[in-house]
Amino acid sequence: MGNLVAIVGRPNVGKSTLFNRLTQTRQAIVNEQAGTTRDRQYGKAEWQGREFSVVDTGGWVVNSDDVFEEEIRKQVMLAVEEADVILFVVDVMNGVTDLDAEVASILRRTVKPVLLVANKTDNYDLQYNAAEFYSLGLGDPYCISAATGSGTGDLLDLLLSKFTKQLEEEAEEEIPRIAVVGRPNAGKSSLVNALIGEDRHIVTDIAGTTRDSIYTRYDKFGFDFYLVDTAGIRKKNKVNEDLEYYSVIRSIRSIERADVCILMLDATRGIESQDLNIFSLIQKNAKGLVVVVNKWDLVEEKTTKVMKTFENAIRDRLAPFVDFPIIFASALTKQRILKVLEEARDVYRNRHTRISTARLNEEMLPLIEAYPPPSIKGKYIKIKYITQLPNTQIPSFVYFANLPQYVKEPYRRFLENKMREKWSLTGTPINIYIRQK
Repeated sequence: MGNLVAIVGRPNVGKSTLFNRLTQTRQAIVNEQAGTTRDRQYGKAEWQGREFSVVDTGGWVVNSDDVFEEEIRKQVMLAVEEADVILFVVDVMNGVTDLDAEVASILRRTVKPVLLVANKTDNYDLQYNAAEFYSLGLGDPYCISAATGSGTGDLLDLLLSKFTKQLEEEAEEEIPRIAVVGRPNAGKSSLVNALIGEDRHIVTDIAGTTRDSIYTRYDKFGFDFYLVDTAGIRKKNKVNEDLEYYSVIRSIRSIERADVCILMLDATRGIESQDLNIFSLIQKNAKGLVVVVNKWDLVEEKTTKVMKTFENAIRDRLAPFVDFPIIFASALTKQRILKVLEEARDVYRNRHTRISTARLNEEMLPLIEAYPPPSIKGKYIKIKYITQLPNTQIPSFVYFANLPQYVKEPYRRFLENKMREKWSLTGTPINIYIRQK
């Protein structure tokens, strides 16, 4: 599992610029899907072949211009609790402010590695100004300019040296890993408890290096899988429950560790921005998805029409990815709980779908011939051959074309929709690459 790096600091010191600097190049290359840029607070970065996740804590606070000390304190506490390394960003132009001192006093108490980053050091003379940051008691300030990128390489080298955590022991490979995620109070723990029930003895815990067990083995009713890092087991910590980004940061690890995520929504509240944030984490990590509308027992009118309206609303909000199961359930009355597991198991299978090259070409080429990509500047685009890439995390297909650069997003989506109609790919993202033949 990757390491998690949190960027903290008061507003306007350049946290998001640094975040973009660390994650951008890779995101531009890897995320070919449309619609994954919904939130700019979480991303993956790679340096010298090692990959890690980056969270910009500033991004989740609602009106971040007038954040009060209280909000920033909460953010920093959360970062201290969840991250492996903390980047504390200060601004050379402004020097030490009261808020910086406040943040530093929290960070001095943590045992986690903290790197003090003096941003906006755009020229040599400004490096002398950085000396005043020694007063924060966090060691050497590292001078960088997030905007121009100067000094960031050295910072990254240093960052990698601070990662103590090697790969945790993994659960057995062949068994699906399922994570239950969602906003606080959406009913995650109730679902987990409904599943595990009182028979806690059927559960085998694998000790990991995190605070509590990462995987809980579940095998009854003919199912066999791992529940990932069930949040319900954790002690509710001092960090306030009502934090906007609280559940998002908490979800990052579970999502990264899972194959399939069960996203819990609250039937009485509909979809909120918080749910969208968690959804886009699932998408960025290309994980399988099952949406569970919980507390269905509390909804007054349970007609098919109401369900349909609800379902359409959910798919609208999560578009362009709409091919996933939605289940109306109640963890409390255990209504359709096993259905949730069945769907999760099917989504897991769909993630591992293999389609033979012969079938792909047989089914898709006639379709492509009937609806070819629109010609551009009088040039006709021909797709000659399709194949599935071996050993990928999610089903990935290569379409070989004479002019791949002219195949645009809408056509790619058309191909994806047709494939979803023909093969069972429900709940899993797929990759479609167009390459030169």
